[in-house]
Amino acid sequence: MDKKRVTIKKRKLRKKNIFFLIIAGMLVLFVSVIGYAYWQYESALSASEADVGSNQKLDIEFNGVKDKFGNINVLLLGVDSRGEKHPRSDSIMIAQYDQETKTPKIVSIMRDSYVNIPGYGMNKINAAEALGGPELMRKTIKENFDVDIQYYAQIDFKGFTKMIDKAFPDGIEVDVEKDMSKNIGVSLSQGKQTLHGKELLGYVRFRHDAEGDFGRVNRQQEVIKVLAENIISFTGITHFPQMVGTIQPYIDTNVEERLVLSVATSFIKEDSKIETLRIPVNDGYRNTRVLIGGDNAAVLELDLEKNREALKSFLKR
Repeated sequence: MDKKRVTIKKRKLRKKNIFFLIIAGMLVLFVSVIGYAYWQYESALSASEADVGSNQKLDIEFNGVKDKFGNINVLLLGVDSRGEKHPRSDSIMIAQYDQETKTPKIVSIMRDSYVNIPGYGMNKINAAEALGGPELMRKTIKENFDVDIQYYAQIDFKGFTKMIDKAFPDGIEVDVEKDMSKNIGVSLSQGKQTLHGKELLGYVRFRHDAEGDFGRVNRQQEVIKVLAENIISFTGITHFPQMVGTIQPYIDTNVEERLVLSVATSFIKEDSKIETLRIPVNDGYRNTRVLIGGDNAAVLELDLEKNREALKSFLKR
């Protein structure tokens, strides 16, 4: 009887030891994965910082407000700096990530939208960046559309070109809908093309056709979706920290590194489709001309109420 009890006790002890070995193994694996991810991130970050140079970052004021619904909202600004501290915005977007539904959204605000810029009066919305940087752009969007934004991310043309070449050395495949060359610094042919940084920049900036800025906004949203697809297919969860480390030095932002990694990892896991909106919406504007600084400028005069409601509904505010 005693011998039988000893045998049972030994079996229980062996099972207990195996259980603890499994737990310990899982912990070691977890720590190894986290350590490897951190090493990937830091290695890529150091390499890109060496390319950019430590003097490139700007000290930018931004007093955004946390979203009361728990969404993450980021003001995305593409600028043609040419050595200026606050250039005009070439592209203006609001990116939102709904942490509950795991839904990413992009709103493009057309740069010729004629709005009230706080402290400066009526002007094209892209002038807000030149007059007061991302903070004044945030205030302008809040003033006209009643939407506040907590974070910003800003990149100039040179940084965009370098970032694409660094993150996607083999290029990005894009279906170019027509031949393009005027005022973009490159010549693009119709059809599926593999575009590198300078060519992709030219593609998203092209506006010298019948669609003008409307076509350009569509291309910008298309490229964001293509980049997202490439990030998901190329990196996966394990290589994403390396991708974040690679692109981060090219962007001026107040978004914390941990938040970028957290949201991006969730985005890759869910493989969510990006929803898009353009402001002004259809039937929410009219083309007109106004005097701005002595020039008879072409602008989009907005139906503010219609566009405000469309934006707030899209962002579920």
